[in-house]
Amino acid sequence: MSSLDSLTASLASCSIQPSATVSHGETNSPATWREALLAAPSAPKDFELIKTLVYKPKTAKTAVPVPVVVIARDETETISSALGKKLNLKELRLASEDLLKEFFASDKNSLSVLSLNNDNFPKVVTVVDSTIATSSSVFAIHALSSSSTVFLSGKDIVSYLRQLEGADVKIQEIDFQALKTETGATPVGQPSKPSVKEKEDAKIEGAVQIAIGVKKEVDFAAWYTNVNTCIPSLLDFVLILDQVLIKADMLDYYNVSGCYILKPWSYSIWEEIQDWFNKNIKAMGVQNSYFPMFVSSKVLEREKDHIEGFSPEVAWVTRAGNSDLEEPIAIRPTSETVMYPYYAKWIKSHRDLPLKLNQWNSVVRWEFKNPQPFLRTREFLWQEGHTAHLTQAEAATEVREILELYRRVYEELLAVPVIPGIKSEKEKFAGGLYTTTVEGFIPTSGRGIQAATSHCLGQNFSRPEMFNIVVEDPNDPSGQGKTYVWQNSWGLSTRTIGVMTMVHGDNQGLVLPPRVACVQAVVVPCGITAKTTDEDRAKINNACDELAKVLIKAGVKAKADLRDGYTPGYKFNDWEQKGVPLRLEIGPNDIAKQQTLAVRRDNGEKSPVPLADIGVTVSSLLETIQSDMFSRAQKEYFSRLKEITRWEDVVPTLDDKCIAVLPWCEVEACEDDIKERSGRAAEPQDERAPSAGAKSLAIPFDQSRWTPIEPGKTKCPACNRDAKRWTMFGRSY
Repeated sequence: MSSLDSLTASLASCSIQPSATVSHGETNSPATWREALLAAPSAPKDFELIKTLVYKPKTAKTAVPVPVVVIARDETETISSALGKKLNLKELRLASEDLLKEFFASDKNSLSVLSLNNDNFPKVVTVVDSTIATSSSVFAIHALSSSSTVFLSGKDIVSYLRQLEGADVKIQEIDFQALKTETGATPVGQPSKPSVKEKEDAKIEGAVQIAIGVKKEVDFAAWYTNVNTCIPSLLDFVLILDQVLIKADMLDYYNVSGCYILKPWSYSIWEEIQDWFNKNIKAMGVQNSYFPMFVSSKVLEREKDHIEGFSPEVAWVTRAGNSDLEEPIAIRPTSETVMYPYYAKWIKSHRDLPLKLNQWNSVVRWEFKNPQPFLRTREFLWQEGHTAHLTQAEAATEVREILELYRRVYEELLAVPVIPGIKSEKEKFAGGLYTTTVEGFIPTSGRGIQAATSHCLGQNFSRPEMFNIVVEDPNDPSGQGKTYVWQNSWGLSTRTIGVMTMVHGDNQGLVLPPRVACVQAVVVPCGITAKTTDEDRAKINNACDELAKVLIKAGVKAKADLRDGYTPGYKFNDWEQKGVPLRLEIGPNDIAKQQTLAVRRDNGEKSPVPLADIGVTVSSLLETIQSDMFSRAQKEYFSRLKEITRWEDVVPTLDDKCIAVLPWCEVEACEDDIKERSGRAAEPQDERAPSAGAKSLAIPFDQSRWTPIEPGKTKCPACNRDAKRWTMFGRSY
């Protein structure tokens, strides 16, 4: 009998019958767990996750800790400080893995209410979310394993626990929302996770008909991706997933956790970026190539220091069919180890330099944090350029040229403002000499995001202990000198699409900049009713079709929506949620006046436009939309850059969803201290909460925006050492 069957039989002995059981791949977060269940055909369509958290209270050194087990709905905010006060326990902290193994013989990914049994129940304090028992939801519970799940009713969950109670040991049912209200407990500096009531407030009335079910500014996580958030009391919204991305037809889930299908609507954006970037790098002498995705473990070992940061995320192939491989083979997390042995083979003379290769490919990094579409996925698309040069000056020039192209991709194509700069020593690419970056910003969350990076690797990878890429030195008078080549690497990924979506999207859905939209203008027939004759209907449809053809000839990517059976209102919403920059409406009156009604997606402005010279007019309007979108986003970004010279102002600045720009000493110990102190002041109460600490985002190249630093006088507000340059510190993705 399988362990899942055994557990089901055990529950049956307690008169508890699961509504379903599911076996799936191992899951290591609520997000991957939910994805695995959504991909399982036998799982219920509507369900909620149950989380089981174990806290350890502060006790005297000689005392044995009594763990506090909290069983709650996944969206319930369980603030440890408020809970500790309620239970009269000091300083509740999430328990270690060792404690979980000692008390429950489990790890945190397998732990569930079913981990409680007759042996350990008397040794712990068990707290249950009081809303579970009366809920009509079906709840997903780990079946003592991270790879299997049982589905129980709230009533059955409480019934299971009641059967463990004794005369002296009872469960405690707590209303966590009321507890929060009573104590006023909100983590300092940490925006609280929206409650069920707040999520109901975030609901957009009539959202069955319109694009998005929740408001971006109220529940940003649910607006972008609802993997970690649900609206349990709104039954018609429980299945809303990846609000913007799914409803804009940009992606779909795949049956491997953390991987997504890029549908044509999003992949076409990537194609626009590819076309533009290819043209520009080829003008620099870069050639496209392709290297295999597999890396032998021996080759990977040669790059220990560089690969160390990736090692927890490296995916390995260990079997072929029924046979174990003699040597495990890694799937590339990046391609230095794949490409550089061949650079050493191909570069024999300084005349072979520069060697400039780029490849468009996918890489795999087995992300253990919550995967997010486009931002953090286990397989993603990117380009990675790898070049070799004779001199440091040549390498340095190219680093900045590529970074400028990245800036232009974001600002000129995606209408997303970024700030070019250099990373700190701590944040630079492992194994590199220095890393340059373009840093983006998501105003709704107040978090920075690394948009693209261009690295100077120096001679670190060309030396004998690495790949030994060496040539004769043409500047050595003796003709006997050797020099190691200077190398660069640079990359831009499909993260671009996620950043663009977060910056421009609104409560109607996606908002596409015209230069990357695969449909720039959609023509919609209007004024057709049940009384409209077939002749008049054909006349309106023909006018729409003809307008689309005229625009296409003028270089506009246009489409006439002539679908039968759909009202104009439905079509308006459909194209709005997909973000089409311009809608052109044509009805009987417009035909009579030889005009069309133009509606901008970015701001909703409507204006009649004559059909004469319509190609020129629409092209010009699309450029105006592109420019306006960038200007608005840039103004918002720059307004969130706050010049801070006192430590007391750092955390409040972060809490205001801004970036703190500090005159910084550039000492690594100070950088660690800033992150630790700012995080401590805004300590998340849930282990899954994103870091509240401020990390260095970039040292901007353009320092003229801020007050000039006076050597010896301007001090770092974190440590009072002499400041060197203004540096952006913020919470980040």
